[in-house]
Amino acid sequence: MTPKMILILGCTAGGKGRIAFELARRVGGQILSIDSMKVYRRMDIGTAKPGLERRRTVKHHLIDVVEPSEPFSVGRFVELTDQVIEDLRNQQLPIIAVGGTAMYIRALIEGIFDGPSADPKIRQRLKDQAVQIGMDKLHERLAQVDPDAAQRIHPNDLKRIVRALEVYELTGKPISSFHTHFHTGQFRHNWQLIGLRREKDDAAQRINKRVMTMIEMGLMDEVKSLLAEPNGLSKQAAQAVGYAEIIEHLQGKLELEDAVEKIKINTRRLAKAQRTWFRTFPNVHWLDLEPYDSPDETAEKIINTIISKPHM
Repeated sequence: MTPKMILILGCTAGGKGRIAFELARRVGGQILSIDSMKVYRRMDIGTAKPGLERRRTVKHHLIDVVEPSEPFSVGRFVELTDQVIEDLRNQQLPIIAVGGTAMYIRALIEGIFDGPSADPKIRQRLKDQAVQIGMDKLHERLAQVDPDAAQRIHPNDLKRIVRALEVYELTGKPISSFHTHFHTGQFRHNWQLIGLRREKDDAAQRINKRVMTMIEMGLMDEVKSLLAEPNGLSKQAAQAVGYAEIIEHLQGKLELEDAVEKIKINTRRLAKAQRTWFRTFPNVHWLDLEPYDSPDETAEKIINTIISKPHM
């Protein structure tokens, strides 16, 4: 029998990590983390990594795999996760994937963009043209060479307009021709997707509480320690919510109280963006969680009402 492949998705601070742990413990599975920041070593408090006790009880994959000074791409993520999936399937072990990084989740289940690498000169030229002639003119140009992409991309979405035109200039082909299963709804593996949702007020309270807990646990000292390392933080790592704001404080740009408030605001914005992304995901079994629902009870509910049912 093919082992279960469960993917739990949800917004930041929604409790999905603890629920995934309880679920994996019950079904004898291992956890595959889908988080663009938990991959970094020593970035523990600000990324809300599971504690060592939980990681000793249930093995977690894709946590602490690169140095904070190193870049990490979605392509590298898919490469590493495919290795983990193959290994766990060979052992006939259930896989409980969990995360909130929407781009990584999408790449894991549907594949990644297989187009050409960025060309800084072309990209900058197109950005300059957007300033000179306006984004609407660039969008019109895109409509002439790639009408399908122009229909999908909003006229004010400069980043995607530039990328689509860049790809066309480099290859002479529309950007859509380079997608491999991306946004098609076709899964690369036999995943069961389970989405966890909370009311916005409940989610906001959980976010605020998590931020204060991170500060109390020593987020400031963690950031100081990372910045003091010989190679420091990569641009990607330094932009992580929680780290970027504390760095601003340490640089004298923000008072600590303002930095903490900014972390709360940016985390809520991240959760809003995640909710928007997740609504586009196909075939998700959504569970609405109440503030009083425990991880144990939710894990049992998932087993009894979702996993136990035949999965096509």
